[in-house]
Amino acid sequence: MKILALETSTEFCSVALLLEEAIIEKEVHAGQRHSEILLLMIQEILVEAKLTLQQIDSIAFGAGPGSFTGLRIACGIAQGLAYAAGISIIRISTLEAVAQKIDKQKVIVALDARMGEIYHAAYQKVTNQGWEIISSPILCLPQQAPVLSDTNWHGSGSGFDVYRKELSLRYRKNLQRIHSDIHPHAKEIAQLALLHSSTDPTNATPIYLRNKVALKENERQL
Repeated sequence: MKILALETSTEFCSVALLLEEAIIEKEVHAGQRHSEILLLMIQEILVEAKLTLQQIDSIAFGAGPGSFTGLRIACGIAQGLAYAAGISIIRISTLEAVAQKIDKQKVIVALDARMGEIYHAAYQKVTNQGWEIISSPILCLPQQAPVLSDTNWHGSGSGFDVYRKELSLRYRKNLQRIHSDIHPHAKEIAQLALLHSSTDPTNATPIYLRNKVALKENERQL
């Protein structure tokens, strides 16, 4: 199984190619240059692997939540390449990708959603079957993150970096450790793609969670 994975939901831009026994990966701190460099990174990684796009089985992408612009870039390029090559596409949650990167038994993921909010989910590892969702992905205030009943959880994601005090207080009875400077990466997107079903490129859409980015003045006051 050969899977090309793309991840552009944060200021980082990463591409990974999962082969039968190896993963080739590249990452760049792109800022807002994802659309300028993503196709070049894909080309470079295919050349390194000595493969053409038509030899890839499927394209996976970080579907969100995350930067609206970043998600649209990854989704659009994944759709275009998959459609052109006649291959399938796989949507992977960026929250689950962070849990995969930590690779602990129980992981709370919080990504900074700006505007004082976080994207939040909690996962428990299931042997050889990926992750079970314990708390479904939502958009919320750090102080209102879903309550968890047990202990030995690992916290990760940019939300824990930005709102460490609030989330530490919220989960003071649950957390075993907080992992800093963790963001979604194409390597984990590729790994998770093996456990998720594929779809036709025309059916792939980003996972936003937040419906609006800009608020009117009266909405901000509320």
